[in-house]
Amino acid sequence: MECHNCESRQRQFYCHNCIRAHLRDFRLQIQHVAADRDEQVRKAIAAIDAISESRIRRAEISSSQERLDELNEGLAKLRRENDKSDQTTSSSLTRKLATRRRTVSQAKLLPPAPLDPMITREAAQLNTRSETIARARSGLVSELMEVFNIVEVGGRPPIGGKAGTKGEWTIGDLVLPVPGDIRRYPPDHINAVITHTLHFIGLLTFYLGIRLPFEITWTGGKLGVGQPWIRSIKGTESGSWAKWTSKHCLHVSASSPAPVADAPAPLVQSTSDSYIETRQPPNPSSSFTTAYAMLLYNVCYLAHTQAVEVPLSQAGDVLSNLWAVCCSAELGRRSHQTYPLLPPPTPPTFPLDFAQLLQATAATPTSRPRPARPRTTGTHKNRNQIPEEDEWDLLDDADEGSPSLT
Repeated sequence: MECHNCESRQRQFYCHNCIRAHLRDFRLQIQHVAADRDEQVRKAIAAIDAISESRIRRAEISSSQERLDELNEGLAKLRRENDKSDQTTSSSLTRKLATRRRTVSQAKLLPPAPLDPMITREAAQLNTRSETIARARSGLVSELMEVFNIVEVGGRPPIGGKAGTKGEWTIGDLVLPVPGDIRRYPPDHINAVITHTLHFIGLLTFYLGIRLPFEITWTGGKLGVGQPWIRSIKGTESGSWAKWTSKHCLHVSASSPAPVADAPAPLVQSTSDSYIETRQPPNPSSSFTTAYAMLLYNVCYLAHTQAVEVPLSQAGDVLSNLWAVCCSAELGRRSHQTYPLLPPPTPPTFPLDFAQLLQATAATPTSRPRPARPRTTGTHKNRNQIPEEDEWDLLDDADEGSPSLT
């Protein structure tokens, strides 16, 4: 409405009922629009949530890419620094190496400088003590040879262009035959001479300080008491002997045929064959053959430690090889216990292979025909006559729990 005085349009006034009607209409309009607004807000929130996940993933990818770029840049920088440092180090090492070579060349041209008097004196004392120990060992070994009376009987030296013949070696007046002749002797003789030989080897290795590849044990717990058994100690693969850890008996009895000479050749074709026999029912012949081969291998290694090389063809001459050991010029100079020290048995310089020795022992023929012994009458008997027995057997590997000799 217009003011009659100022002719200006003024605010319109409503009555209470009109205002109420207007408010009702306005609320209705607001309610209709609020429903549409809530629907739009819900749709907008859902769209924003989907967009947020995608944006977060893109942000993470972007952040990872930035981190990767930083790492690549740092890696390239480190490579450049390392290359530079390597070049510097290589140049420095090359210069040092050239300097050392020049120094060595100049040192070779100079006369040798005198040694420190103290070092010279200590070395001289050490050599003197080594010589003294070697002489003491030689004396003990000489006495040991006299006690056991290891000698060669029979035989003939070369005369008038004729070749000589070898005699039989005895220990304690008992003949120790080569493997092919063992069947010609009675079991009591073989057991006695093997016991003497084992006793002699035990004392000899004790005097010389030598550790043998195969150790001897006795069922009685002491040296010479009971029956001897033999097996390998811990060692390396050199010589193919260390795998023979099962015990084999060096004792025979008189109930079945003898093994060594009449055994089918070869009794043992390889190391693995004889190793498997310990898992199967024991074969007395093969067991004694293996045990005797172990004894031969011990003697050959003992000779090697004293600078006496025994070829495979002579490995069966046990007493002859022991005599050569006792007469060696290097006797007592090398040991496992004193200076100079020996490597553990057996070093690569020891050429004898146990598998080859075992095959040779199993298939060794008799060395030579035994001469006929004169018959005696009455109570007088030839002292050297040995009765021949064809029937005797060998003990099997029954006693695995026998104590070792220490």
